[in-house]
Amino acid sequence: MGGFFGTISTRDCVNDLFYGTDYNSHLGTRRAGLVTFDPEKGFTRSIHSLERDYFRSKFEDELGEFRGHQGLGVISDTDPQPIIINSHLGRYAVVTVAKINNLREIADELLAQRMHLSEQSANKLNQTEVVALLINMGNSFVDGINRVYRKIRGSCSMLILTENGIIAARDFLGRTPIVIGHKEVHQLSPIGTDDYIRAYGVSSESTSFPNLNYKTVRDVGPGEIVRLTADGIEVLQAPFKRCQICSFLWVYYGFPASCYEGINTEDVREKNGRMMGKRDDVEADMVCGIPDSGVGMAVGYAEGSHIPYKRAVLKYTPTWPRSFTPSDQSRRRLVAKMKLIPNEAMLKGQRIVFCDDSIVRGTQLRDNVKEFFDNGASEIHVRISCPPLVYGCPFIGFTESKSDLEYITRQIIRDFEGDDRTNLDKYSQTDTPEYKRMVDEIARRLGLTSLKFARMEDLVESIGLPKERVCTHCFDGSSYDQQHGDGEFFG
Repeated sequence: MGGFFGTISTRDCVNDLFYGTDYNSHLGTRRAGLVTFDPEKGFTRSIHSLERDYFRSKFEDELGEFRGHQGLGVISDTDPQPIIINSHLGRYAVVTVAKINNLREIADELLAQRMHLSEQSANKLNQTEVVALLINMGNSFVDGINRVYRKIRGSCSMLILTENGIIAARDFLGRTPIVIGHKEVHQLSPIGTDDYIRAYGVSSESTSFPNLNYKTVRDVGPGEIVRLTADGIEVLQAPFKRCQICSFLWVYYGFPASCYEGINTEDVREKNGRMMGKRDDVEADMVCGIPDSGVGMAVGYAEGSHIPYKRAVLKYTPTWPRSFTPSDQSRRRLVAKMKLIPNEAMLKGQRIVFCDDSIVRGTQLRDNVKEFFDNGASEIHVRISCPPLVYGCPFIGFTESKSDLEYITRQIIRDFEGDDRTNLDKYSQTDTPEYKRMVDEIARRLGLTSLKFARMEDLVESIGLPKERVCTHCFDGSSYDQQHGDGEFFG
């Protein structure tokens, strides 16, 4: 997926930028970049690969090279960024969290207009560069950003570092979040006088704020465009009425302490688990969450079912603090095994409910289940905190899957129907005969004693937003058509 952080301050911002960006590291594992602007030094930028290392270790030694009161950082699972641009709008840097499905079509259109494009990163187009070129075609930043909104199929949120402030623009349907924070710190200056540091921060994750003394101010709305300075927030474009924020943020992506639309991730996971636990009639000796994103659900499930919560499997955090996702499937499976350690003393002879966030291919869960049985578990009941993933996501790159047929659900539908696209509406609707048959087959293929998925209505209720304001496309294919008319969104 990816995440970003920006800050603008009355004092040097480099430390806040460094640590604030690091708090987005769980959102991506491929690349990271930092850029600052200083009136004397200009723009300073650095980009590193994260595929074999961590953000802090890559950037810590070069922090002395950065200078300025404003800057951007990005964790990217797509292209190298930030991009620095010279244009009629001035010199600026831009970072994006985006998935653009018609990237080649847009690029061909730009090339036909004799615009220049670089080929970067394994001979692939850099989508952030394409976004910048679309911005440059506008008469102003707002005009250019709206051009991006009109042109792309998919989603795109962005931060733009200009010489006189940071512009934040959220995806026109708000699929990915942007949160604004503010701080004002009183301290004594070196000469003993009172000094106030004022700063605004903007981030994909509100988790970036507390330890840097920022207080969350508000979310940027869908399609809203704001300019941040150290002195305040200027609304350049009011938010659009429609919202389709990704429900998978609360299921998987979001850090437990983060809030989107004012709704805390861990609270949603616990509520969701509590509802499932109250409804379930399974007999078991303990509940355990698959670290990390299954833990909140498991805590709630244990409360709702009155089955004790125990840590029968643990994540080895000293060297596996987050999930690197190698492109090779065999290496992905090895990584998944290395980071989780079963506790045989607690597993042996026990009937266990394991809570996890989702099932994509099913390979990791199948391997984990075998390990748990090998360590003595007598029964393994798996409870998933979202409905089955039936539709590929055209808006956010939340899996390594290149095809919907990599989903275990679609493989089973193909085996049942002879075609993986037949009766998708029936397979994605809880309690239909097709749904029940598919879930039973998933359980059989993964070697589970039993398997249940959260109901759509329970997930939406636990989030607390109206269904029409939450994107559930990957579960039921219900997203708004991306071929929208300009009038609906842009007046």
